[in-house]
Amino acid sequence: MDYNLLLQAEIGPCAEEKILMRKAAPALGLFFLAPLIAEYLLGDLPITLVGALIVLAPLYGGGALLIREIVRRSGRGWPTILTLALAYAILEEAFTTQTLFNPDYLHMHMGLLKPAYIAAFGMGGWWTVFVLTLHTVWSISVSIALVESLVPDRATTPWLKNTGLAVTAVLFTLGAIASTLIEIKQDHYISTRAQFIWSGVAFVAVALLAFMWPKRGQSSHRLPANAPNPWLVGALALAAASIFMAVPNRWAWGAVGIYAALYLIMIGAVAIWSRYADWGAMHRLALAGGAALAYAWHAFLQHPVVGNHGLVVARVGNVIFALALIALLWIAARKISRAQAQTSGGLEVKTAS
Repeated sequence: MDYNLLLQAEIGPCAEEKILMRKAAPALGLFFLAPLIAEYLLGDLPITLVGALIVLAPLYGGGALLIREIVRRSGRGWPTILTLALAYAILEEAFTTQTLFNPDYLHMHMGLLKPAYIAAFGMGGWWTVFVLTLHTVWSISVSIALVESLVPDRATTPWLKNTGLAVTAVLFTLGAIASTLIEIKQDHYISTRAQFIWSGVAFVAVALLAFMWPKRGQSSHRLPANAPNPWLVGALALAAASIFMAVPNRWAWGAVGIYAALYLIMIGAVAIWSRYADWGAMHRLALAGGAALAYAWHAFLQHPVVGNHGLVVARVGNVIFALALIALLWIAARKISRAQAQTSGGLEVKTAS
């Protein structure tokens, strides 16, 4: 007897479609959440330009989803995600927007390259570190962590089949091409050949480095100590991210030095804490949530980079995105708590039997 056919006959086509949608929901969620965090939660784009998602979702969402699927399919973990996120950041800022080298991006006279300017490379030390961190941490890594927290039972398993992965790759490629063409049409800026070459070398080197990290389960054994309370982890992430966002760019190399100190503190703390026996999904949600909340409050201090629809409209959008983030964090925490309770209940039953 073909039990698959029997199951399909019993659940019917409508129920089968619902099951397929449920399986695809995390992938679709990440596809749209990544650009919402990268541009709208940050405050660079106002809510009135939400239609720009048609270009931003394939670029940001496609990139985040590709990275997440490649890492989970290869059995690797967060070190690989973060490293590939850095490769994505280089790709976007060196090739798509070219902000790493453009002295007057979109003719806005922001002077992004002036703080800690490096004449030999035609780039700004402050802006390079700042913008690459934005994409590495928030656009990609925070987005992935938040969506995985919403589906704790599927957090480390692939969400797409081969066809879905291929479609995502095509969408990402089209999104990158479209974004590049739009930028060139608006700005008419093209980096030098040498800048493109060295950026390509950096991109390939970082991408290769990502797969030199050990797979999950191959790293050192768990330590018998207890990890800090997730609230403390989230508070540290919020504090570090807030300092990162608040440091004035006029401090130039001083700002870069503060960024480096923040890297050392956070990487060191997480590297140690993640080896503790009870480190888990709630701690990862706390890290992502703390970082995302820093974006949310900082958005109220800046004007949108693109779109002039009034400050009141911008602030209404900031409130909406901040409240949506809080709701997402609450839902994710509830789902993780429920999953942990079910796991504990199953272990108690096995122990009793």
